[in-house]
Amino acid sequence: MPPSTLGSINLLPEDEKRKLYSQVIPTELLEHFDMPGRDSARTQSLLQFKFAPGSTDVELKLFHESHFPDPVLYGHLTDTMNGQIHVLLYILNDPDSPRFNVDIMRDGSSTRFGTLKRNIEAETEALQAGLAPGQVRRGLRMLAKAIEAFEQFVIDLGHDMYFVEPLYYHNATIFERYGFAYQMGKRLMDRIHQGFSPGGDLLAGLNDTNPFRQPQAASSIRLRSWALHDNILGEPFTNVTMYKRIGKHAGINTCGECPW
Repeated sequence: MPPSTLGSINLLPEDEKRKLYSQVIPTELLEHFDMPGRDSARTQSLLQFKFAPGSTDVELKLFHESHFPDPVLYGHLTDTMNGQIHVLLYILNDPDSPRFNVDIMRDGSSTRFGTLKRNIEAETEALQAGLAPGQVRRGLRMLAKAIEAFEQFVIDLGHDMYFVEPLYYHNATIFERYGFAYQMGKRLMDRIHQGFSPGGDLLAGLNDTNPFRQPQAASSIRLRSWALHDNILGEPFTNVTMYKRIGKHAGINTCGECPW
């Protein structure tokens, strides 16, 4: 029987695990960096995995060149309780763009992308450079192709749906546009949009007291996300889980016509 879960993949010999997990890398990403195929020696030398036998998750990092500090693709996937695939974190980095140390403090300790503690100086610079919360570099604008490759991986495992964990508000709105629905968190998303709409209770917090609470954030998904990251809601953006049925678009839009 072919493997149907990450846990079952992780029991395979290493070369088989690497071959299966490499399928989540979009061909377009390899072509963009003039890399040979997924199974080539050069590509595999730039691909790092954590997939211990007995574990039910995998972390993968693909670098465009050796010794570069950040991968161009990072993914952390896990099995759900009933054997579905759950994306905990997925990042595409443009290595040619400036880096902002929102993920580390001055002493080198991790901020967990700002969810544990915050490097305010780096976040301010990232905000001014047009980045969203959690981004250390500009993205590669390849999410559509990345989703295509990932969904084929999910299909090959015999599934017709998978789950994602949006770390920030802007992530959830992006997933909506790609057809995802909410397992939980839609009520929170609706409440946020209402709060930033005319007459909403969150508008009073956009008082320009710091760069993350600009009045214009009410009409910008990216700036809303920064204001929420700055705790304008009075609670962190958590407990939001989304899912996607392969080949189906859920048609959900919790942010109206609000632009990026």
